[in-house]
Amino acid sequence: MVWTWRYEKADGTVVAPDSGQAEEFAGQGDAETWIGENWKQLTEDGVDRAVLLDDGREVYTMSLHED
Repeated sequence: MVWTWRYEKADGTVVAPDSGQAEEFAGQGDAETWIGENWKQLTEDGVDRAVLLDDGREVYTMSLHED
């Protein structure tokens, strides 16, 4: 299994962050740790939410904003 994040604007438009973050992870925990360490940079790059994908299947969507 390959775990990845898809980055979106608030309206659902898929975006690529300016920093070019395109990571693949061996497990869900690794992906969640990574997003926890990098969400602030992603929001600075214009990302509003992230969608966790397991081999392309949507697992969940989360806002990257603190409110």
